[in-house]
Amino acid sequence: MDVRISAILLACIIQCAVSSPIQVFYSEDERLAENNAVANKDTLKAQGKEDTGTAKTQDSMDIHSMILAANKDIRLPTREGDIIQNPGRNAINCPSCLWPKSDDGTVPVPYNFSYSYNADQLALFKTAMQEFETLTCVRFVPWTTEDDFLNIMSNGGCASLIGKSGGSQIVWLDASGCMSKGIIQHELNHALGFYHEQNRSDRDDYVIIHPENIIPDYLSNFDKYDTNNLGTEYDYNSVMHYARDAFSSNGNITIEPKPDPNVPIGQRNGLSTLDISKINKLYECGVCSNLLAGTSGTIISANYPSAYPNNSSCVWLLRTPSGQVTLQFQAFDIQSSPGCVSDYIKIYDGPSKTSPVLVDRACGTGLIPIQIASTNQMLVEFVSDGVVTGTGFKATYGSVQCGGAFYAPNKTFTTPGYPANYDTNLDCTWTITAPVGYKISLNMSDFELENNRYCMYDYVIIYNTTRTPVPYCGSIKFSSGFVSTANSMMIRFHSDRSNVNRGFSATYRFVK
Repeated sequence: MDVRISAILLACIIQCAVSSPIQVFYSEDERLAENNAVANKDTLKAQGKEDTGTAKTQDSMDIHSMILAANKDIRLPTREGDIIQNPGRNAINCPSCLWPKSDDGTVPVPYNFSYSYNADQLALFKTAMQEFETLTCVRFVPWTTEDDFLNIMSNGGCASLIGKSGGSQIVWLDASGCMSKGIIQHELNHALGFYHEQNRSDRDDYVIIHPENIIPDYLSNFDKYDTNNLGTEYDYNSVMHYARDAFSSNGNITIEPKPDPNVPIGQRNGLSTLDISKINKLYECGVCSNLLAGTSGTIISANYPSAYPNNSSCVWLLRTPSGQVTLQFQAFDIQSSPGCVSDYIKIYDGPSKTSPVLVDRACGTGLIPIQIASTNQMLVEFVSDGVVTGTGFKATYGSVQCGGAFYAPNKTFTTPGYPANYDTNLDCTWTITAPVGYKISLNMSDFELENNRYCMYDYVIIYNTTRTPVPYCGSIKFSSGFVSTANSMMIRFHSDRSNVNRGFSATYRFVK
């Protein structure tokens, strides 16, 4: 219980002192929106939007900087840039500020949209919320009749209360300035009970605050609180961390990491590995989940190379900074069963179990072909039952700039930009997987690459076919197609730093 109470990361400012749960009505929201017409000069300076010639561009901003930019005109009382202040509530630890857990162990958080977001924006909300569901026990669910729920609206800023306040609870996410996955997750994390990372009790061991560079009216935003940090280390990469120049009065840094001042702080991608860990500890989730957000890495089953445990269910979310995620297995030993109904691995082309399936229930001892996601995210799920186990699996992940993983019975694909010239310095990989019992027939209808006697510069290699995998380059008219030896095929394309051409166009189909 101590963990549940203290990890509110400072304690909710929303513990009721005297009042009943807040109910927010749309007419009141309209009044608040009207109050957002103007901003004071200090706020503009804090957002980096004053005419100083040093304002950040949207593409270079981290999450906190984007929030401050979106909040440049906000008139709702806030602290720390995006935390809604609520008169009559104080900063104490409060167990009632946690959203209650249901009998099935999940934590439902009802939400309602009080604004007509467009289809793309609603899809973004769904993606942001699904990451909580994939990696924690928190479930953002559409509001029906619940007394307590998040009332998400677009009223000129990005802001939230801390924890559960009761009744219809405002979360401001402006349709024009707050539409990024990281910002949405930042404000939802406030609503779950989390403050900003640099306000935690041990922050002086990890950062230096420079008050001489902070706008005087915003010094309190850097207060240090007596927090229980859930046994987690300080997270420079947290979705809840300020940028190093937050609320700067002169363009100089206000937060300096130590001992290495060059450690990056602030980011724009979303929840970090430690953010996930804190949510799971705060709400005592008891889930097996892993977020890997580096450029490359390794995933292994529990106890590998010894036998994995019975009755386990784990997920790994692979999220590379850019490109398309690739996954290559080095070892695979999962209890075999008809239809893989017992122990299995399942791989999704995206961040959640609602994403398209790349591999549907694999088991046994045969290596899974290399997998390539269509984006920078891939989800791996491993489930075991209560009987026989194997040694498990080991796989490495990375990314490619282009390529794809195909499972449709037929498709045409090309080098990037075709029929225009491809770019220099490309490495693309395409994998094609047919159902068991089928093979793949591939035909190159057009093929124009930089020519070289040994195909050392730009080339294509086709694997898992009846032909020897050799590099192809130059201008080739293939007299016959390629046929796979089994139900998978891989095509790799490489271009060097000079002399490009139009590339290739290829078509495949499944054959018996």
